[in-house]
Amino acid sequence: MNKINIKNTDIEAPRIVVGCMRLAELSKDEMNTFIHSAIEQGAYFFDHADIYGGGKSEEIFGEAFSSDNSLKREDVIIQSKCGICKGHYNLSKEYILDSVDGILKRLRTDYLDVLLLHRPDALVEPEEVAEAFDILEASGKVRYFGVSNHKPMQIELLKKYVKQSLNINQLQFSIPVSNMVANGMEVNMTTDGAIDRDGSVLDYSRLNDITIQAWSPFQMPEWKGCFIGSSEYEALNKKMEELSKKYGVSSTVIAAAWILRHPAKMQLITGTASVDRLMDIIKADDIALTRQEWYELYLSAGHPLP
Repeated sequence: MNKINIKNTDIEAPRIVVGCMRLAELSKDEMNTFIHSAIEQGAYFFDHADIYGGGKSEEIFGEAFSSDNSLKREDVIIQSKCGICKGHYNLSKEYILDSVDGILKRLRTDYLDVLLLHRPDALVEPEEVAEAFDILEASGKVRYFGVSNHKPMQIELLKKYVKQSLNINQLQFSIPVSNMVANGMEVNMTTDGAIDRDGSVLDYSRLNDITIQAWSPFQMPEWKGCFIGSSEYEALNKKMEELSKKYGVSSTVIAAAWILRHPAKMQLITGTASVDRLMDIIKADDIALTRQEWYELYLSAGHPLP
């Protein structure tokens, strides 16, 4: 699998990240098979969060991984997130530290390669985040840090106090949900896509060496479900089917390859508990869409070209 270097780290990572949100439904043996299947295909970067399955995803993953002597901790990258609570967000020093201890216990590991702040906390005190990060780094519990769903100015506020570099930002991104691209394409227009809803986070990330991890890569706007096969996106599905025949892959692979084609060198988070679907998505790493094909997919999703 093709790899990228996460800037300001020593991490050489695959383009495909194995999202573990839905893995709580797997048994220990199924989880073991899932982990092996991913690693065998070069997908050795696993993304967790303390809220996934109420902690069950991490727990089953940790049990399956630690009980298999053929699996070595140093051969994988494990990332997790904290900050989302029931009914509120919490990025206080105490909560971050307690969350990481719980994550490590469930995963049965001594350290995380990456910790992300899961959502912006309106009541965040960046000085407390900085103190928590210093403790986690000094104790060896976390190697690197980042955020999820943060705007540039929210990251800048954190950076004023946090001494560690923030290397990753997880952001929702798919062909239909591509406002990160649209507001740059439709600049100086009065169209809906011209609205800058995220502070030009795509350009900001590229300027500041922050790796974007695209989550929900097959999702429609407003959480209406998967756009692949949806009647709401007939033109897009027709174009994906056309390219599927050309490249000999599924429409899912084409949709994933669209994200990987962007020069920002994003990672794609899979988010499936199916080994077969995971194997299919991984094929996108071998597909290099042309510039024209990339734009054809973008336009077929209903985005204008001013």
